[in-house]
Amino acid sequence: MNAAHFHLAINHLPVLGLFWGLGVLIVGRFIHSGVTVRVGFWLCVASGSFAIPAYLTGEPAEEIVEKLPDISKALIEQHEAAASIALAATLLVGVLALGSLFLARGARSISTLSFSIVTGVALIAFGCMALTAKLGGEIHHPEIRTGQATAAIHYD
Repeated sequence: MNAAHFHLAINHLPVLGLFWGLGVLIVGRFIHSGVTVRVGFWLCVASGSFAIPAYLTGEPAEEIVEKLPDISKALIEQHEAAASIALAATLLVGVLALGSLFLARGARSISTLSFSIVTGVALIAFGCMALTAKLGGEIHHPEIRTGQATAAIHYD
């Protein structure tokens, strides 16, 4: 397995972790389950942790992929810039969730303020991660690029 394989294998973890974390947080608040909200917070912490190796494997993957034919350096740079922002946002969510869990230790429930802050920042971070994933996919998949999808698909 080379760096590009490893990057592709792990870069979905922070995106899906935030997706599921947000879902669990919202369900937990809706059903008034402090345990479920805590699980959602732990998923956010895990997403922040997974974002680090996903980001760090990007540069070695770039060195492999940029040598391939029909790869746009501009798309790689856009993906890299978005990844920096997504990493920061996801790490912030992880730290906020971990801090909220620490502050709520021994308490029966998580405060509404903690829930609101973590959920709000997680929504922003998920948006950043989703954009980063889209840009990453466009590097090697011209069929998902805006304006090129219909031109790239041929039906026999």
